[in-house]
Amino acid sequence: MAYRIAVVGGDGIGPEVTAEALKVVRASGVAIETEDFDLGGARYLNDGEILSDETLNELRKFDAILLGAVGDPRVPPGVIERGLLLKMRFELDLYVNQRPFAGTAPGHTRPHDFVVIRENTEGPYVGEGGVLRKGTPNEVATQGSVNSRMGVERCVRYAFELAMQRERKHVTLVHKTNVLTFSGDLWERTFNQVAAEYPQIETAYNHVDAACIYFVQDPHRYDVVVTDNLFGDILTDLGGAVSGGIGLASSANLNPSRSGPSMFEPVHGSAPDIAGTGVANPTAAVLSAALMLDFLGEADAARRIEAACAEVPTEGTVAIGDMIASRVSG
Repeated sequence: MAYRIAVVGGDGIGPEVTAEALKVVRASGVAIETEDFDLGGARYLNDGEILSDETLNELRKFDAILLGAVGDPRVPPGVIERGLLLKMRFELDLYVNQRPFAGTAPGHTRPHDFVVIRENTEGPYVGEGGVLRKGTPNEVATQGSVNSRMGVERCVRYAFELAMQRERKHVTLVHKTNVLTFSGDLWERTFNQVAAEYPQIETAYNHVDAACIYFVQDPHRYDVVVTDNLFGDILTDLGGAVSGGIGLASSANLNPSRSGPSMFEPVHGSAPDIAGTGVANPTAAVLSAALMLDFLGEADAARRIEAACAEVPTEGTVAIGDMIASRVSG
């Protein structure tokens, strides 16, 4: 039986790197059937479409969604981000953002291997807030952060379950409990209560500012990191920077209950300045496809793809896709 994959190539280099990722998946021997969806900045500029409810319902029928990149400098900020990416996260309940990081940070000789679990559907990204007297000297803007016990607990529990599958069995909570005393207290109490159910797991806590330093100076201290939406957004870009560059970073937006499809995407953006030049490195898209296969239950194929990616240059062109595919199929 073939897995049904919805493909959103998107904008800029998105279609290029996604095509290479699919090439590698097919080389792995896993059977897939794909359907392309024209979504992103170019589609919005063409006819004003972002993500209709009808299209969203079509996406629900697939086993997974593979996204290339979306974004166009001609589109106002927030239009695509909120109307497409966040809408999919919220409506498909993609409440875990999982970002793995492996590499050797600058100034280090020993490689690190850790994963960040970012809560993906709450925090400041829910859009609570507004503007009063906009454009005047007395303008007021508010941006609320929404944190529910359910949202926090299911994310924290996922982090502990993941740590149980890893060798080190360690989870670090990152927040800012000394200043964000309401949301921070909810996160810390929930973390400690869930931790009590996993006596095999060692735990730690870092303020987010300290974690930013440790990501650079001592990334080896981490195994599984769990944090809220905003802190996770920032920390995962930093994690990419110390693990070979954001251009190699993969991600999974997961619905662990599997009530709908999960979405997998590289996080390097659409890079319109190099679109069509053939110099875009598809490794992050390929690794995101490996995360997709792993989540679908094809762990052997996922491991073979990851191993092949480790054998090819970290800098190069779309031709790297052929190099990875040949290693995976061979």
